[in-house]
Amino acid sequence: MTWAEPQPVNASDRLRFGVGEWSGALGDLGTFLPLSVAMALVCGLDLGAIFLFAGLGCIASGLVFRLPIPVQPMKALAAVAIADVLTPGAVAASGVFMGVFLLTLALSGLLERAGRFVPTPVVRGIQVAIGLKLALKAVAWATGVNWSAMTLSVGDGLPLIGADSWLVLVIAAVVLVLGRRMVLALPLLFIAGLGLIALIEVDAYRITSLGLPRVGLVQPNGGEWLLGLREAAMAQLPLTLLNSVLAVCALSGDLFPGRGVPLRRMALKIGLLNLLTTPLGAMPMCHGAGGLAAQHRFGARTGGSVLILGGGLVVVGLLFGGGLGELLNLYPKSILAVMISLAGWLLASKAFGTRGAANLVVLAVTVGGIVAVNTAVGFLLGMAVAYAMRTWRHFAWPPSSGE
Repeated sequence: MTWAEPQPVNASDRLRFGVGEWSGALGDLGTFLPLSVAMALVCGLDLGAIFLFAGLGCIASGLVFRLPIPVQPMKALAAVAIADVLTPGAVAASGVFMGVFLLTLALSGLLERAGRFVPTPVVRGIQVAIGLKLALKAVAWATGVNWSAMTLSVGDGLPLIGADSWLVLVIAAVVLVLGRRMVLALPLLFIAGLGLIALIEVDAYRITSLGLPRVGLVQPNGGEWLLGLREAAMAQLPLTLLNSVLAVCALSGDLFPGRGVPLRRMALKIGLLNLLTTPLGAMPMCHGAGGLAAQHRFGARTGGSVLILGGGLVVVGLLFGGGLGELLNLYPKSILAVMISLAGWLLASKAFGTRGAANLVVLAVTVGGIVAVNTAVGFLLGMAVAYAMRTWRHFAWPPSSGE
């Protein structure tokens, strides 16, 4: 498939705002909500700023691509940030690195070659390991057992009964399982969590201040630059190349023949988005094939759906940004644990189709290195084993869509 530059706007490119676009606008919240809320709560980012910049990114996407391609958190990076409790400086550093990487690859013409350089089993191993780490964070919140660097420590877990309890956790899990095909299941669960805050702290909404989000320059120190690169950016780059650039461009061409997004334009947009926003407190963001597929499945056919989503996020971020952080400190861990467990499962489940002994060995080595040491070690071990096996056994990894 070739990636020609988009044609001038015609009837098929015009933005629409019908029922299908409104329905599709909510299609990707199952990824966006749990990761953005958890990053704000765990990493100290301002949720109002996250919503504001994600909304602006969605609006830019709708206007530039004119297709239902929403902004998503960089899933692997977000999962590492949540599981390892990265600081705002380390998160900002990882976003800057991702922006530089993508702009360099796009401007140098090495984009497609770089995507082929990373073996698919290594990518799958990163997804499994980081999805597992995210699920373990949820277990720690629920049980009080914190798992870190192969050690266990016991803290305070959830009570059996109460507004934030094992009972609520089980009910939330059942709601998500039964409503997994309903676009509103997770947003309604998130809203229910906001309602439970009133039971946890009766005066929470009365004393919560509203106002503009906290937007300001984040300046990482030397250690945060290193941490952001080693732990987060190295985990995210292979997934971004496959899913947020190669796969989403291919899927856009499949779903909208003749209107597929060019690879270079996609990489440039994601790179600029992160360079401009993460130093101001945004979470690192990308576009993904999963988000496009979800919005399309629920009826979106133009960039109008992304403009609707972006406009809603901007309004929430601007009007309620000042008070969202205070409310997050009271948000039920039981519901948040279920939501990030879902995000971890969705990330890890991408590897379930891996077949072949050689591919499974590479995947297992990558997972083991990430879980036992860190992301950089797991990635490098997986790469080394994959290329060694390719040389000695003449096996080739299968092509991947990144999803």
